[in-house]
Amino acid sequence: MTLTLEVRFKGTRKAYYTWPADGEPLRVGDAVVVEAERGRDLGRVTATGDMATKKCASSCTGCAVGGEPAEAAPMKPVVRKATAEDLRTHDEMRRSEEDARRKVIQRVRVHSLLMKVSDTEWQWDRNKLTIYFTAEKRVDFRALVRDLASTFRTRIELRQIGVRDEAARLSGVGRCGREYCCSTWLSELSPVNLGLAKDQHLSLNPGQISGGCGRLLCCLKYEHEFYVTARKRFPKEGKTVRTALGAEKVIAVDIFRERVFLRSEEQGSRIISLVQLRDEVERQGDVLMTAEYRARLALEAAVVAESGAAVTPAAEGDREASGNPRRRRRRSGGGGAGPADAAPPQG
Repeated sequence: MTLTLEVRFKGTRKAYYTWPADGEPLRVGDAVVVEAERGRDLGRVTATGDMATKKCASSCTGCAVGGEPAEAAPMKPVVRKATAEDLRTHDEMRRSEEDARRKVIQRVRVHSLLMKVSDTEWQWDRNKLTIYFTAEKRVDFRALVRDLASTFRTRIELRQIGVRDEAARLSGVGRCGREYCCSTWLSELSPVNLGLAKDQHLSLNPGQISGGCGRLLCCLKYEHEFYVTARKRFPKEGKTVRTALGAEKVIAVDIFRERVFLRSEEQGSRIISLVQLRDEVERQGDVLMTAEYRARLALEAAVVAESGAAVTPAAEGDREASGNPRRRRRRSGGGGAGPADAAPPQG
């Protein structure tokens, strides 16, 4: 029997491996030597057992793009737990990566390529050097690869990434004072659009809603569902409602203090609570129309329609035959009697 392990490497790169259940127990944080595509690499265990299996199932789909689903490649085994000598070699290799990045930047300038070298990563056995870069357009780097292969005497792999992936890989401190979410705990970079900031009534100044990558903040999506749900209890901005002071226009709403900002041409502006506004509207014989109220009406209409469609003609006939008890009492309590209820003739 084998266990599934999640192993993370430099940046956000991760992979899944197997380990015999009867072998030396491995815990989260342990450094391990694993089989790579060509050679061996070193990483740290971030999940084990059932947790690693669930994470692998959610991220490794094994589907071929544009074709039929393909079988996922079998997971490679962990070679061994890293020793002190392995960790010393790993640290020395990491310190040399910055020098390798400077050399790559020099060769990029020589070849006059429009690309930004973000990071370099040595494989633990130095059989491969991966170079991460960003570029606005497609770059023909075939000549650069041959130049770098002769310089470093190893296999060269250039990988183009986006600016958000670059921020996740290099990390940094956000405007909140904490390390980037994308480089710490955020496993997937979900799309973020300007509509999220509009729904939260945030300033649309790019400098205030953009992260270190220059794109919209990932945290705009965290509380978006709360804002959308909370606003359903309030009238929409720009709508006119009938209150105790007459017709007033909704200028803004405060979902945290549950207040509504109103303005009237005769009375001017005022701020009242949502409960008070609902009471004033109901005293005028009206209902405060909100998204929540409209959704409730739609649900009730759907229930009524579904129950009405479920009644069969036979059931309708039975209902008419049985009649309504209350209606029967009203008929029997009246002065006249129907033909069936007439008294027999007296002799």
